[in-house]
Amino acid sequence: MREFMDIVKALADENRVRALLSLREGELCVCQIIELLNLAPSTVSKHMSVLKQARLVEATKRGRWIYYRLPNEAEASRLVANAVSFVFGSVSESPSVLQDVERLRTVLQELPHELCTQQGRRRNLRNGGR
Repeated sequence: MREFMDIVKALADENRVRALLSLREGELCVCQIIELLNLAPSTVSKHMSVLKQARLVEATKRGRWIYYRLPNEAEASRLVANAVSFVFGSVSESPSVLQDVERLRTVLQELPHELCTQQGRRRNLRNGGR
């Protein structure tokens, strides 16, 4: 029951569903997800943490960056596999998701470490150059 409740909680937020859908084509750096969702890094981090707790995503840290991916189908529980399949089958053609697909194409044209650097500069400017 706990696994089910974690999954339901994770899927109860539009931004978390958008983040999950963004991983359909493969692994993404957290900075790419930040750019796609246009949310603060701390907000994206929290969303990804909820998805990870529900085992809907897996994370790998490489140097300074964290990469997220969908769980391996062979290793995912039946509940997780069914939930991911349900999400993909239910909302993949919605207008906002189709906009995200287009936006992700643009995001993927930049290298993840360059995006992370640009995001850091923007945060510094917003914080008065600190």
